[in-house]
Amino acid sequence: MYKEEYERWLKANLEDPDLLPELIRIRDDEEEIKDRFAVSLKFGTAGLRGTLGAGTNRMNIWVVRQATQGLANWVLTQGGSQTVAIAYDSRLKSDIFAREAAGVLAGNGIKVRIYDALMPVPALSFATRYYKCNAGIMVTASHNPSKYNGYKAYGPDGCQMTDDAAAIVYDEITKTDIFTGVKRISFAKGVEDGLIRFVDDQCKDEFYKAIESRQVRPGLAKDAGLKLVYSPLNGTGLVPVTRVLNDIGITDITIVPEQEYPNGYFTTCSYPNPEIYEALEYGLKLAEKEGADLMLATDPDADRVGIAMKCPDGSYELVSGNEMGVLLLDYICAGRIEKGTMPNDPVAVMSIVSTPLADRVAEHYGVELRHVLTGFKWIGDQIAQLEEKGEEERFIFGFEESYGYLSGSYVRDKDAVVGSMLICEMAAYYRSIGSSIKQRLEEIYAEYGRYLNKVDSFEFPGLTGMDKMAGIMSGLRESAPADIAGRGISSVTDYEKPEETGLPRANVLIYGLEDGSTVVVRPSGTEPKIKIYYTTKGATLDEAQKVKNELAEGCKPILS
Repeated sequence: MYKEEYERWLKANLEDPDLLPELIRIRDDEEEIKDRFAVSLKFGTAGLRGTLGAGTNRMNIWVVRQATQGLANWVLTQGGSQTVAIAYDSRLKSDIFAREAAGVLAGNGIKVRIYDALMPVPALSFATRYYKCNAGIMVTASHNPSKYNGYKAYGPDGCQMTDDAAAIVYDEITKTDIFTGVKRISFAKGVEDGLIRFVDDQCKDEFYKAIESRQVRPGLAKDAGLKLVYSPLNGTGLVPVTRVLNDIGITDITIVPEQEYPNGYFTTCSYPNPEIYEALEYGLKLAEKEGADLMLATDPDADRVGIAMKCPDGSYELVSGNEMGVLLLDYICAGRIEKGTMPNDPVAVMSIVSTPLADRVAEHYGVELRHVLTGFKWIGDQIAQLEEKGEEERFIFGFEESYGYLSGSYVRDKDAVVGSMLICEMAAYYRSIGSSIKQRLEEIYAEYGRYLNKVDSFEFPGLTGMDKMAGIMSGLRESAPADIAGRGISSVTDYEKPEETGLPRANVLIYGLEDGSTVVVRPSGTEPKIKIYYTTKGATLDEAQKVKNELAEGCKPILS
């Protein structure tokens, strides 16, 4: 069957000149043909994501067209504005895929609002809401290596598509022949016919205005003298991040020159992920040279932001997503109470794999901290529930340990632009009172205890990788370990049992240990990886790290 599909692709007019040479090159490679054609990229709540290339199991114009036809079939049943917003990042072929998607939507009589230049995830979420669209499409593979691209689908609320809607779209995709089942017109024809229009300046300005309205101490940053080094990691962050920072008065910004402009090859770091040291290396060297107070980096689609803070000895220390989530929660709460802008019954939201230190901080300020499944759409869902009651202003902050933050209800996905603004405002504030982010973090640890949160990832590549991961998870459920590294297990929470957790079903196991540590086992939703999240606590960092190391060693047999 897959060989027949391969032959069909060989004979087709593939339009993209990169595709046919690939197919000819693998003519005698059975495994490669099987890998490309035995399965198709699956469309889920995170949309599509895969390596670029020819085949049904790759990202290319044909897979994008087929996916968009499936989305169009769903949109046509929804009534409403019959409009879809589209944005794209700096990845290879992102602009091409965005225009291809627009042509398919227009070919189905659906109106399109597309950005005229690359823009980040939050801008797509905002435009989807601003134009009252039925759906949104973001062409991106987030922080994956350069050989990847992807296609995220959003619902009318600007949140990533729900499970139910994604299932319907996927069903429509599987019914659509990849070559003959797609209705489309050229992008130029769509513009000419008035079906494809660009996002206007008013929408862009409203996006920036909404972000800047989330300042905690308006006007403070312009006089604080903050010195910043910033890297967009060759992605979409340069224009929106520098625009907002300049607007609030932070102008001493040195951009990492090698990572300033869009470059889908990501030549300075193979994995443009602000969670890892290698992605921040150029920025750190420049920060040392410039004596910056702060080094900041956004990922290619600018929905996540990582930082390095200056320490008293002049060195720079990376701040984890959990630490920054706690710092921002603490800063927003303290600042809004001081300014009298804290709403009644304030609500913050974090994912179940994020740090329990945030619970302690929220409790201190009298904030309700809700726990949701991993994936920012669940934080968006909590905002939607508040919005239904006319209470969205109660939402003050949401975060995930994977460097995703949001303050405000103007979008429904993580936003590195507002995250960057708040981090810089916070740094400026602490600088203005003779303190620093580093000093405040140490004060928080002194008050609540030295929590350590670490994540280990284990890859399971190839066609058998997903089966191996499924086997590991089912094995843990059938035969639960009695202990991890000699520490007894006091509780097991299985998120496949919604009747016990009160949350939707998810493939996540959380082990509570007798010493107060926790171990979370979760397969990634977008990559062939199992992630293990450790939370340990000690009198010192070394003590907490020692416990984590022992737990990590004890988890190795689980993954064999």
